Amino acid sequence: MTKIKFGTDGWRAIIAEEFTVENVARVTEATAIWLKKNFDKPSVVVGHDCRFAGELFAHTVTKILVANDIKVFLAKDFVSTPMISLGTVRHKASLGIIITASHNPPSYNGFKLKGYYGGPLGPEKVQEIEDMIPEKSSAKLDSIDLKSAEEKGLLEITPLEDMYVKHVEANFDLAAIKNSGLKFAYDSMYGAGQRVMYRLFPEIVHLHNDHNPGFKGQAPEPIHKNLTEFSNLIKTSGNIDCGLVTDGDADRIGLYDHKGNFVDSHHIILLLIHYLKKYKGMDGKVCTAFSSTVKIKNMCDHYNLPLDVVKIGFKYICNIMITEDVLVGGEESGGIAIKGHIPERDGIWMGLVLWEFMAKTGKKLTELIEEVYAITGPFSFERNDLAITEDLKNKIVSNCKNGVYKEFGKYKVQRLDDLDGFKFFIDDNTWTMIRASGTEPVLRTYAEAATKEQAFDILADVKKVLLN
Repeated sequence: MTKIKFGTDGWRAIIAEEFTVENVARVTEATAIWLKKNFDKPSVVVGHDCRFAGELFAHTVTKILVANDIKVFLAKDFVSTPMISLGTVRHKASLGIIITASHNPPSYNGFKLKGYYGGPLGPEKVQEIEDMIPEKSSAKLDSIDLKSAEEKGLLEITPLEDMYVKHVEANFDLAAIKNSGLKFAYDSMYGAGQRVMYRLFPEIVHLHNDHNPGFKGQAPEPIHKNLTEFSNLIKTSGNIDCGLVTDGDADRIGLYDHKGNFVDSHHIILLLIHYLKKYKGMDGKVCTAFSSTVKIKNMCDHYNLPLDVVKIGFKYICNIMITEDVLVGGEESGGIAIKGHIPERDGIWMGLVLWEFMAKTGKKLTELIEEVYAITGPFSFERNDLAITEDLKNKIVSNCKNGVYKEFGKYKVQRLDDLDGFKFFIDDNTWTMIRASGTEPVLRTYAEAATKEQAFDILADVKKVLLN
């Protein structure tokens, strides 16, 4: 019996090793028990992204739920995670379930739970479900017939992509984007955003716009080292003004300017705050994760917006979004949400907000970033993941807790913040952070400084100190 544990964002495992039909059935049985305990007439929106065997696993989930007399709205074909979250709200469902491993390597699949409000299910509720997972599934899957479930009204096929397209059309000035004279490009990384973006913008440049469950062997994570083909396409074309990228389930964003330079999520969060507040006159709290740039505070101070800094994991941001008035909620990994949509990361939605910003102002992304810098000052953020032994990882974490690191080479530590990991401030705008991965023998190191060169220099000195 495999012990199934949910991580920061759902349960993920390697297909055919731990991510099997039997184990998906076990998790779904626990989910069914939890639903019947917490809702009078529970219903669930179910779907899968482009990964290998997604349909098989989504049908497994559906069979278990209908066998428990739980109504299922099953997505027609592959969908993005934000489509499941939006569908959960629109169908007034108790829960959303999507079979996805998001940005993980192609050998993985996963199981994500979405609350009735259209965002990640809270950690305490996920724990309740995890605690109910049986040692073995009691279901006889072969004997559960989805056709008869449909006839009984327990199963309904739902066109979530159509729903999402209509939602986009109702909330964006697509004509302004299309008629702006700006040239755009989109890289779906073979992920779940490919079809919907082609429907919305058939005229733009599309990369990897075909179904490849193995993602050509590349983890569909929208970071620059995975996107050199897209970057080079923008550089060589010479006429693309902005490139948008989304990950495997299209909830994370990556962005490129007209020179083919990567624009990280810290800059994207700042651009969104600037646009929504200054240009659209919107208000609300800003909520960001502990590893995000300190420049967000500068921006919030400038616009007199309250700021909450939370632990890493979008579920912590979502918890605030569903109870308070939040303008922008975002984290370093590219997961960002804004007011007026759902409390959920959505890479396509964020990209369209920025394309609209460019279209309405007639400015290049680099010019809009200069507007941000006029408020916050310029900065660069870099990250380096160190693959080390578990013993060394634990020793470094212990050293951080015990105040061993007073300096990293020439960089003297002024103060320490340890909300989630260890953030060592060199001055108010320059810092390095050390955080252990909870799932693998990796130590994540981060640095923010005025220039890219200095950020890399800090990371090099941190690495020397930690590994010596």
